[in-house]
This record gives sequence, C-alpha cells and structure tokens, in this order.
Amino acid sequence: MSETSEKISGRMREGIEQIRGVDFDERARAILSQEPLLSAQEVEVTFSLRGNKLTAIRRTSLDLYEGETLAIVGESGSGKSVFTKCFVGMLDKNGSITHGSIMYNGQDLTKLTEKEWLKIRGRKIAMVTQDPMTSLNPLKTVGWQIQEAVELHQGLKGKAAKEETLRILEAVGIPDPARRYKQYPHEFSGGMRQRVVIAIAVACKPQILICDEPTTALDVTIQAQILDLIRRLQKEQNMTIIYITHDLGVVANVADRVAVMYAGQIIEVGMCNEVFFDPWHPYTWALLQALPQLGVKGEKLPAIDGTPPNLFNEIQGDAFAPRNKKALNIDFLEEPPMYEVTSTHMVKAWLRDPRAPKVEQPTAIARLAETRQETGTDPDAYHPHLDPNRETLIEVKNMQVTFGSGRHKFVAVDDVNFEIYKGETFSLVGESGSGKTTIGRAIVRINPITGGEVRFKGERISGKISRELDTKVIRSMQMIFQDPMASLNERAKVDYIVSEGLMNFHLYENEHDRQDKVQEALREVGLLPEFSSRFPHEFSGGQRQRIGIARSLIMQPEFIVADEPISALDVSIRAQVLNLLNDMKKKRGLTYLFIAHDLSVVRFISDRIAVIHKGRILELAEAEELFFRPMHPYTKALLSAVPNPNPYLERSKKLLVYDPSIHDYSSEKPKWAELIPGHFVYGNERELDGYRKEFNL
Repeated sequence: MSETSEKISGRMREGIEQIRGVDFDERARAILSQEPLLSAQEVEVTFSLRGNKLTAIRRTSLDLYEGETLAIVGESGSGKSVFTKCFVGMLDKNGSITHGSIMYNGQDLTKLTEKEWLKIRGRKIAMVTQDPMTSLNPLKTVGWQIQEAVELHQGLKGKAAKEETLRILEAVGIPDPARRYKQYPHEFSGGMRQRVVIAIAVACKPQILICDEPTTALDVTIQAQILDLIRRLQKEQNMTIIYITHDLGVVANVADRVAVMYAGQIIEVGMCNEVFFDPWHPYTWALLQALPQLGVKGEKLPAIDGTPPNLFNEIQGDAFAPRNKKALNIDFLEEPPMYEVTSTHMVKAWLRDPRAPKVEQPTAIARLAETRQETGTDPDAYHPHLDPNRETLIEVKNMQVTFGSGRHKFVAVDDVNFEIYKGETFSLVGESGSGKTTIGRAIVRINPITGGEVRFKGERISGKISRELDTKVIRSMQMIFQDPMASLNERAKVDYIVSEGLMNFHLYENEHDRQDKVQEALREVGLLPEFSSRFPHEFSGGQRQRIGIARSLIMQPEFIVADEPISALDVSIRAQVLNLLNDMKKKRGLTYLFIAHDLSVVRFISDRIAVIHKGRILELAEAEELFFRPMHPYTKALLSAVPNPNPYLERSKKLLVYDPSIHDYSSEKPKWAELIPGHFVYGNERELDGYRKEFNL
C-alpha cells in the first residue's frame, strides 16, 4: 500500500474498525489467496456495423474470485455491459469475441456452442438487466415467469415448482406472494419489478450473478433496499457478484474490489478503499472529482472535457490522453502497460513508471477521505430567498390534483403550498409516486388542478385563462424532461426539434434568423452548430439532454421545470449538465423547479428543498439547513439512504425506515408550521413540540 493510502486508511479506521465484520485488508488477502473462479485474459470483442468494424473490448483481462463482489464502473460506452455479456454468451448477433479466453470451471467460454451455453447461462452464471420492464413479459404473470426459471433450472414441476416460486417471491421481499403470483408486471412498482427480475435470476441458484445497473433511476430508499436484498441473497446462496454501475455511491456500499473501464479496457483495478482513497489513473481521478458530494456549492463541478474516443478507429497511446489535462507526451504515442501499485492494486497509466514526473493527486481525492455531512459552499454565492427585495415568481396555494372520478378517484397532490423566488433553484424531492412530477406539470399547465391555484408574477394561471395569458405562460415556462430519448422526436432533426417552439409562435423574422437562433441555442449548451442536421439517435445521453435544454432555452423562458434531468446520466456527464444549468441560471437569470430523487445532487444545486410524500409536502427548508437539521421522520429516512462515496462511512451508516403509522392525527389535526425562520414542517402540536425539544428550539 502506498504512503498516501496508508495515511488515509489509518485515519478512516479510527472509530470504524471493521466492515461486514472483516477488515478491508484481511478480506483482500482472503479473496486473492485463492484461485480465480473466472479468468478473462486478453479478451477482444468486435462488432460489424454497416460494413465497419468497431472494437468494443480491446484486449482486456480480469480475474473474478469466489464469494467476492466486484464493481465495474465507467462511462456509457466504455464496454462494461459488453464485457460481462461475454460471461453469459449474450453478445448481440453482430458481435463476436475475436481474441482471448474466458476460463470458468476448466472450460473456455469463448468456444462454447449455444447448446453448451444452456448448461451455464442462468444455471451457473445469471444476469439481472438494467430495465426490468423490458426484460419482463407484459403478457405473462409474474409467477409464471419466475416458475419458468424454476422448472427449467431446478427440475421441479407442478405444485413443487409453484411452492418454490412463492418461497422466492417472499425471499426477495415481495409481500403477499400468493396474490402477487397472479399479477402482471404493470401492476408492480419500479422497485418491485426489479425484485422480480432478481427473483428470476436467483431462482436458478447461480454461482455468479451479474447485476447490470440494478438500481439506476430508483429512489434512494428503494435503491438501499435492493442493495441490501442482493447482499442478503449473496450470503444465503454463497454467490459471487459483479455490479455494473456508474453510481460511485453504490460501489462504495457493495464492492470488495473495483474495476474502472474506459474505451473498452480496464484501466485500474483494486480493493474498494484503494481505488477510492488512492487512485492512480487520471480517469479515475476525474470520475471521483465529478461527484456532487465533493463539489462546492456556487462553483463548477470538475467535468471531463471532450468525448470518449471513436472505437471504429485504431487508438494510439492512452485512450484517455486527449481528455487528460496532465497527459504526458508518451500518453499520445504508446499504450501504457499495467503497473502494480500494491499486490491488490493495478493501474494502466504511465504515471506509475519510475521515469514519469511526479504528479500530485487532485485535492478533492484527499477530501473524499474526510467526507462528512457538510458540503463546501461559496461564501460569495447569492441566495435569492434571503434577499429582502426578492421577487416572488411562482406561488402555489392549496394545490390539489386528482385523477379519475367517483370510486376510482385518486388524489395525487393535496393541499400543497410554496413560493419560488426569481433566480433561485427550488427542489422537490421524494420517492416515485410522491407527486413531484405531477406538481411540476400542474405549474406549467400540463396537468389541470382540481383545487387551489397557481400564480405567476401575481397573475392566476391555473384553470381557465385568456389566450393571451396562455401564450405568455407557454413562452415564459418551459420543461426539461427526464428521458431525453423519449421526449425528442426520433424522426426529426435537431434543427426542427430545437426550433419547434419558435415556429409555433412565429418568434423569428425569416429562415436565416431561425437558423441563427437554433445555432446560438446549441452553442449555449455546448453543442456544435453542425449538429443541427443530425437525428437524436446519433447523440450520447448527455448530448441528448443538452438538446432538450436548448429546446427550452430558445423560447427565452423565465422559469424552467427540470424533471429528473440527470437521473440516468453518467457521473461525468451529470457534472456537465449541472454546470450547464447553473451557468444558464447566472447568465439568463433563470429560475428552476428542480425535481429529483438524488439528494446529493439536490444539495449541490438547490437554494431551498421541499420534501414530499404521497402528495403532501412534509418539510421545507434552505438546502444546508435541511441536511443539518432534518425534523420530519420521512426526511430523516430519505437522508439516511443517501449514498456516500466514502466506503467506510457508507457501510457504517444506519438506514432509517419511515413508518407512516407513527402519526396519530385522529384527535389532533396536523398543520404547516415554521419552527425556525424559513424551516417549515408538517405535524400536529404534539409532534411539533417534539421537534422543538429535539433541536432545543
């Protein structure tokens, strides 16, 4: 272990002696002392696309050990999923392994026929895919789909197979398994569908389980439950697990070892604490620096400039060199070998060569070892809600939104009140189904409200309004949607997508003026003007999100509802989009309603935060105040589940579970009360007194 790593590890071990009952180093020795369970050596995977050859995996190697949890991290397109699909024989038909070997139980998996794969895929090595809705058959019941795996791989039939299916449903935490057995996937929530996919995988009792982004876009509380479930199943069935993820908080929670991938190669691999506290590849540095938890509010997050290399072309030198501000001359000329940092830590970087100049690690990496609950804040940052001359832009008064009618009436949002001041970022956080998006859509008049009112600059804009006011609202308020691929017309070019609002409201003088406005909007969001002639599918996820932002900005709005705009983006791309939103806010004086479930991001970007649960706001406060002094039990439960990129702190944290039954409002009704200036909480007088005593108010 290097001197830096020893200092940091020693500091962090004070008070946190053991993780899972086993010290990191002791676990490392136990894992790496055995023979690999699976060994991939010099694997190369190529795809034939439109007559061209794309090398997705470039001669990379990896050993997997029995009982360990290995996390593979990297940006989209780095090869994480393609590499692990080789372990289960699930490459697309136009892809093939053109070099190397993958040894498992004395067999080279690269040479198996499809008939031979049937004895391994599912039964020995299983995979949990990213999107549970696309991997489940919508026309078959959940019970049937799990039972099919039981009958195929466990040899059970009839009543015995059904009993085993019910047992598995219960094991993965699905309540009332007998009733759920007969239901269809659309009758399950996102978290429950993910549990079903896990149930199908573990029904085969595999030796190796590959989890491909198993918690992407899930709420922090559901994410914590899924990770806990997989950890418990791993212990019960003695499984070896590979996690594919871009969420470094998840990695800190689950991983024994971490492999970092870039441009089809593993460029760093080591024990979890080594990769987090003493990384050596500049790309690993860049990923860690882009974490909002290490950012300073009011300042830019360090994003990774440029884009990954085109894998249709042959890469010379270190693939990351063009994006590396500290690249050496040799990085552009020759590919680096794997260097040993410690017996458990390897890195593919010329920086480890004895002849290389000494380069200091970024200061943010050292800060990671000292991550606590406080976040850095720019002392000169402007906070609109604290300005005595603040201007109220949006007022929401007693808002109620219902769907359906009669017996099927569902109250999605009830008695919601808040104000948003000009120039601030006001965030709504809560679990899926809490009403966040419904409120955002109601403000911009997509969802009609059934009670209360919404005011914009003092004018009522809810209900029936004049055509002139409606036009003003549409031009002044825009929305950035969660899924840029679903919200962009895939048959239209970027030029049309971005300028559609201009054309609808005739906000241009002539064709030349329209094109100028489109190109200026693209430049503002960091895209090249020539991109206007391309289609959405030709862009990365981050670039598509930028197109969605350009479409909103071209209307010159004053207020933007950003609905989960970064939930499924990579760490580095997420930093770019957050920086862009903050830049546009300063440059144009924009005001945001930011809807999210990732509280680390919300903390970094927000001025004030409102916590919502089942259609009702339970707590509202300034961002740092809410994190420092959460009062409502639901807020405390949400914050307890926020992933921490420090492995020691992440694994020692205590998860709180919110139980709504603790509230007894039968005799004393709850109210909305301001206990500290600007800090509001929902509760009856008995609860409010309890909060006052807890914080000596």
